[in-house]
Amino acid sequence: MARAALVLPAALLLCLALADHDDAARKTVGVYELKNKKGDFSIKVTNWGATLMSVMVPDSKGNLADVVLGYDTIAEYVNGSSYFGALVGRVANRVAKGRFVLDGKAYRLYINDGKNALHGGHRGFSKVIWTVPDCDSPYITFYYHSFDGEQGFPGDLDVYVTYQLSSPYDLALHMNATALNKATPVNLVNHAYWNLGGHGSGDVLGHLIQVFASLYTPVDQSMIPTGQIAGVAGTPYDLRWLTPVGARINLVSGGGAVGYDLNYAVAVHGQGFTQVAFVRDPASGRAFELWTNQPGVQLYTSNWLKDEKGKGGKVYQKYGALCLETQAFPDAVNHPSFPSEIVRTGGVYRHDMLFKFSS
Repeated sequence: MARAALVLPAALLLCLALADHDDAARKTVGVYELKNKKGDFSIKVTNWGATLMSVMVPDSKGNLADVVLGYDTIAEYVNGSSYFGALVGRVANRVAKGRFVLDGKAYRLYINDGKNALHGGHRGFSKVIWTVPDCDSPYITFYYHSFDGEQGFPGDLDVYVTYQLSSPYDLALHMNATALNKATPVNLVNHAYWNLGGHGSGDVLGHLIQVFASLYTPVDQSMIPTGQIAGVAGTPYDLRWLTPVGARINLVSGGGAVGYDLNYAVAVHGQGFTQVAFVRDPASGRAFELWTNQPGVQLYTSNWLKDEKGKGGKVYQKYGALCLETQAFPDAVNHPSFPSEIVRTGGVYRHDMLFKFSS
């Protein structure tokens, strides 16, 4: 088992011409690697979207595989639309009709999902270059300043995300955001696509999953919560016991696609840092526990993936991975009964998540 980790500087530095940046024609983007001393647990991240590009972990026989979907080049992340591994914000998930009222003032967001705003708009936090203020063993931190009015959101916001390895095979993410001059909604999400058999190894329908939640937030046809918080008992959404991902997948749908795409309410009246999910691939023996301090976790089973060219020539298809995104409840800014996602001036948003891998 590994006991310490070290950070290796970028194995790759690229200067990219980004047409949507008016302030500069060319920006430098880095790829960074964190690796334990034993060399059998590592991640790669980039400051383009504070994105998690790869996670290498051993199976039960010691064989290494990359267990997150992604691309080979930064250019593909720039042009991609699947949010592979991205840090999503200012408000991840959906905001109904791209609007909300806060302290008596109405705000309108960039609409990019039918009539709704999704994942922070067309140029959310996953589509910008972050700076690297701190890169030291065993972690790396990315920073982004979101300006007042960006994609329609109020107030300046200083955002930090830290990726950290620890023993034996733990990957922690710490997301902090400080509201500098106006109250604002904040809901940051890591959008990694997991396949514990290895990216591109096929579907995850045989993975076993357990979600420690007895409640969920039903949605309408446009994937906006109805405001209800319902029980999972007696529904295909009940994953309180280890269940194959594919066991009831044909009985659930989201946004017109067959498969899971919903928010589990793991806490309604506040919680501490707790385990919210467990996933295991019986074929490889790889597994992870997911821990967080957030009230919700979105399960998405890659229902819309189709012929997506990924790393190493692999082509990703429907159900080729699953996402478990710890978060505030979707559209919480428009539902006073949901746990609040509002950060007041001078306040600090804190989102912690921990993946504990085993095999």
